[in-house]
Amino acid sequence: MCDRFYIAESLLAIEYVHMLGIVYRDLKPENVLVREDGHIMLSDFDLSLRCLVSPTLVKSAAIESDPLRKNVYCIEPSCIQPSCTVTTTCFSPQLVAEPTDARSMSFVGTHEHLAPEIIKGEGHGSAVDWWTFGIFLYELLFGRTPFKGSGNRQTLFNVVGQPLRFPETPAVSFAARDLIKGLLMKEPQQRLGFKRGATEVKQHPFFEGVNWALIRCATPPEIPKPVELESGPVNVAEAPSSQKTAAGLVLNAEKGSDNYLEFDFF
Repeated sequence: MCDRFYIAESLLAIEYVHMLGIVYRDLKPENVLVREDGHIMLSDFDLSLRCLVSPTLVKSAAIESDPLRKNVYCIEPSCIQPSCTVTTTCFSPQLVAEPTDARSMSFVGTHEHLAPEIIKGEGHGSAVDWWTFGIFLYELLFGRTPFKGSGNRQTLFNVVGQPLRFPETPAVSFAARDLIKGLLMKEPQQRLGFKRGATEVKQHPFFEGVNWALIRCATPPEIPKPVELESGPVNVAEAPSSQKTAAGLVLNAEKGSDNYLEFDFF
């Protein structure tokens, strides 16, 4: 599924910046760019928070619950293929790189993507990235954000007080809706990803069959075609896919940004 590919790569990007001790705080379709090879990268780190992080290795809960599987390792040749289905036994222990101790009182972000704890001024940490990831997923699948109001003030009220609702169309899988529900829990302590970060989110059934280790080796759903740019300003509405965001392959992105920091690819 095209959507799942970009969502999975965006999840890995969030995991990577968390591993570097960065809370991104501004995930939205406009900030997810498609590289010339069809894979994605994040841009615009102006609102990011730098903090300390201590990546650790933890054993899989699934393996711990079954003593007979503790010494079982995946040795199937198919597990080196990008398209294979990888079980939790293939990669154990698992890396947890979540800056859980990060705290900030700043009011930063885009109104439609702000987490409730930011709006209420309670202080926030890395869990805000899992909220924005849920908004990002909702927007890719439904074409709009879930709490948008008639104005910025109404939008903020909706984020804090309005329950999450799904439109009847388009048809979206139960797994996708369940993932969004887990990510858009208004209390950060109950939010999917709060305790173990990306490791927790990647285990959701929505991502079943994704080979996380080799997804960067997989062939993307669409590879932008090289284009020759004419001199002068570019009309974003008429720009080819290679100049648009990842969301532009699914939606019409509102704008782009070329203000990004250079990071090693995850």
